[in-house]
Amino acid sequence: MLKSLSIANYALIQSLEMNPCQSLNMITGETGAGKSIMLGAVGLLLGNRADTKALFDETKKCIVEGEFDIQAYGLQVFFQNEDLDFDQSCIIRREISPNGKSRAFINDSPVKLEVLKELGKSLMDIHSQHDSLQLGEGAYQLNLLDAYTDTKQELVAYKAAFSEFHKAKKAYEKLKAEAQELKKEADFNQFQLNELSSLSLQSGEQEELESAQEILENAEEIKSKIAEALGYLQDDHYGAFNIMSQVSISLQQLSKLANKFDTYRERFQSTLIELKDIAADLENEDGQIEVDFEKLEVTRDRLSRIYLLQQKHGLESVDDLISLEKSLAEKAFQIENLEDTLAELEKDRDLKFKELNKMGDSLSQKRKSGFKGFAKELSQLLHQLGMENASIDFTHEVIAPMSSGLDQIDLLFSANKGIKPQPLKQVASGGEFSRLIFAIKYMMADKMALPTLIFDEIDTGVSGEVALQMVRMMQEIAKTHQVICISHLPQVAAKGDQHYFVYKDNSSARTVSKIKLLDSENRILEIAKMIAGSNPSESAIASAKELLKTA
Repeated sequence: MLKSLSIANYALIQSLEMNPCQSLNMITGETGAGKSIMLGAVGLLLGNRADTKALFDETKKCIVEGEFDIQAYGLQVFFQNEDLDFDQSCIIRREISPNGKSRAFINDSPVKLEVLKELGKSLMDIHSQHDSLQLGEGAYQLNLLDAYTDTKQELVAYKAAFSEFHKAKKAYEKLKAEAQELKKEADFNQFQLNELSSLSLQSGEQEELESAQEILENAEEIKSKIAEALGYLQDDHYGAFNIMSQVSISLQQLSKLANKFDTYRERFQSTLIELKDIAADLENEDGQIEVDFEKLEVTRDRLSRIYLLQQKHGLESVDDLISLEKSLAEKAFQIENLEDTLAELEKDRDLKFKELNKMGDSLSQKRKSGFKGFAKELSQLLHQLGMENASIDFTHEVIAPMSSGLDQIDLLFSANKGIKPQPLKQVASGGEFSRLIFAIKYMMADKMALPTLIFDEIDTGVSGEVALQMVRMMQEIAKTHQVICISHLPQVAAKGDQHYFVYKDNSSARTVSKIKLLDSENRILEIAKMIAGSNPSESAIASAKELLKTA
């Protein structure tokens, strides 16, 4: 529901504010006074494109702001998806700068025009005689039929089944596509796997092999140098140990002469022990090293094969090769089990499809059960609106599952007796379309959370009695929905709960459009002017009072 509207610096509007009531609001005024301009400004709130040519003062910013009560519209998910703060009261603002830049805000958060347009669909429905409405579209007609037949439970069940089916279908198709690719690569992958598996690679073995190769390649020289080092240490006459034993004796004697030399003796003993350990380790190494040209060749060959595979696959370590081998083994396993897995996924998909069709059939039956009642009720309303020979029918076709169901429907209409109903887009004129959509909105008023309804001179071209019937229906709609009606008929304007008057103010150098809420006295005068012109007679005033009295 629109709680307040303010327009500043737009077309002929310098500044305008209105606070429509929650029921039936009437707007009247002279031709060209600015009623359509107001609708243009409201359209900006609904996401319509802006034009700097519409600025009243081209040096100032245009601001259009509307406050809406949205608690009944179930928009929490929309606000959450768009990362917007939700409140029962929503403020929408459009700003147009003189440089042509346009900005949109929802609760002070800047948003793209597409977001505003999507929200606008849930807030206001502006309907004029010449609008190209959604009524001719199958999706819109399905929504109407669902609301009429109350298919909420069936629709929820169907949409859940539709989602499950698509998950199953997607899983099957994904694996099927992967299988085709895997099969293309299967032989090559198996060759690579065999090549890797034949080596029986072990983590860390490359470093061990490289170290072993280094020793095997230099085994003779290593053993020679070990023998040489041990000779310098262990020779009976000139070896280091023999000389160091003499040094040890001298240090022992020194320590007996003075205690301060005990430290030197202990340090020397530690060094001697370390040298003896080194000699023992060298002897051990010498015992383990052997000159083995066959083993060297085996080591070189294995390292060569490892290096070749690393180069071939662009990898740097044995661990990388082992990971590749595991990956290839998994693909080989997948190939082996692919047909079974695909068969299981296909079976699951088919079961989900069967369940989807079951839910779709249930939804279709509920929808089809409403064809007769919907057509009859709508025809009766059209008869009341002066279309005595109007007839309504439906065509129905079962289609492949869509998110909306298995149904493709078309609402058929004929305004003339003896003429077979045809699809709306082919037969309905502007005036007929206008009354048709009005009748549908009247039907749906107690079945849908309709937004604020704005009827722009919907009574144009209809007779007095039909106009009265139309406004009575507006009054019924207005019991549960906010209605704003722009009218040129006094008998319609008199039925509003609030009456706004749009007029031109020529008191300054430039004409300005203004709006005012009429009190009882001014309302009588305005209705009288609508009856008899700018200088209403006493009888016109009396007629106006009578119309208001019977409103």
